[in-house]
Amino acid sequence: MVSSLLSLTLLGSPALAEAPKPAAKSSDTSRAEASRLTSAFLGDTPLLSDLQSLVDEVGGRATGSPSNLRSVDWALARFREAGVEARKEPFQMPGLWLERSASASVRGTGVGFSPRIAAMPFSTATPKGGMTAPLLDAGKGTGKDFQSLGEKAKGAFLLVDQTELKNVDDLFREYAESAEIEQRAFAAGAAGVVYVGSRPNNTLYRHNVSVGMSNTRPMMVMERDGALRAQRLLRAGKTLTLTADIDIQSGPAYESYNVIGELRGSTRPDEVVVIGAHLDSWDLGTGALDNGANVAMLIDVARQMKRLGIKPARTLRFALWNGEEQGMYGSAGYVKTHEAELDKHVMAASFDIGCGRINGFFTGGRPELPPLVDRALEPVKGLGPFTQVDAPIVGTDNFDFMLHGVANLVANQEPALYGPNYHARSDEMDKCDPQQLRLNAAITGALTYGFAQMDAKLPRQSRAQIEELMRTTDLGQQMKNFNVWEDWATGKRGRKGAATTGSETR
Repeated sequence: MVSSLLSLTLLGSPALAEAPKPAAKSSDTSRAEASRLTSAFLGDTPLLSDLQSLVDEVGGRATGSPSNLRSVDWALARFREAGVEARKEPFQMPGLWLERSASASVRGTGVGFSPRIAAMPFSTATPKGGMTAPLLDAGKGTGKDFQSLGEKAKGAFLLVDQTELKNVDDLFREYAESAEIEQRAFAAGAAGVVYVGSRPNNTLYRHNVSVGMSNTRPMMVMERDGALRAQRLLRAGKTLTLTADIDIQSGPAYESYNVIGELRGSTRPDEVVVIGAHLDSWDLGTGALDNGANVAMLIDVARQMKRLGIKPARTLRFALWNGEEQGMYGSAGYVKTHEAELDKHVMAASFDIGCGRINGFFTGGRPELPPLVDRALEPVKGLGPFTQVDAPIVGTDNFDFMLHGVANLVANQEPALYGPNYHARSDEMDKCDPQQLRLNAAITGALTYGFAQMDAKLPRQSRAQIEELMRTTDLGQQMKNFNVWEDWATGKRGRKGAATTGSETR
């Protein structure tokens, strides 16, 4: 498959390639430029000082917060100081959600303690002074657990056990399980859900409520030791109540901003390669792994290309997205703003899994794409091996490009310290391996330059092809887990066109 696709590309197959422009660089020149670019990141660049400035000075950057607005100005300044043209592009956030404070107390006969909690994004506020309800043990939140609770679940806070999270696989399992648990809890009329914290050392973190802004209940994560104490008491027969006091700043739709740094193409300026990372973060920690490291990395890729005088054939857009954590709204806003140009978008890549080694890319269920990624990574094959996983992935800013049929990539990274620190108070600068981040920059530089220069260009998929991807993969189920299926089904997101029958996922 790989060799046949490369042969088709080299022969100028109309499905994959367009004829080279007369002014195209020679392959020797391109190889030399790629080598200079990738070598640059192993020297003394501002990459690490940028990361430190973003996370230590600006701090956590929840969309809608003052620190998030500061991060937009910070990013614009970094691009412009590097001589890279940059702009902020507005998009609409559907509503404001920020936690002001959250506290809880557990009470029973002869028992009283106050474990720390964090409000889940899109939790409702409680009345002033707090809300008190029975606290019940809901086990793992399975269907059988809810059958055992029966009518008792109505009007109660349900304490749901979670396995301690060790890696990224556990994280995706947690997302899938939470969506099912919350549907059961809402159907049972629970007052709210209290998750036993899945992170070690009593680390608090944020996990979106699965129904997003339509949620109508207080929802929270409780530090692990305190939650397990409450669980043991309940299982020993104690009757407990929980008082939760959650203060939320909320509001209607408002305008936020993506930051776009651009290097104009020299011979194919109307063709666009998007390289993206999200600028926003949650606010318990300072968002170094998720996703400040990749923001700083992309700025440095643009900076080094400009410094070395590299003029890409295609236009490169280095996109720093906002609103990602709350529903990938910044990248959704971009595809809406640039919808008329999407036929000319060659590829959109997302970097969003911390500082672990990039070991390949998710290529979105497009079998023609992995050979092109392999070709782009050829200059840095010594930093491999690289394995492409040809499967669609939901949960970051490739998503709306995929729903619009644009070839898309997500960097697949070794877990390192990402999972346990995800959205957590512990997501700080010291969790990032500086040497690996530099090596990742070299890999990203090679990928970016490769897609800017190669002749190959995959055609944009039709809506019918996107629906077929949903039928033949777990894409639809992933969309449901991330609360974005209805947006597709109702036409709020994704490529327009006649829907085929039977488009429900397997």
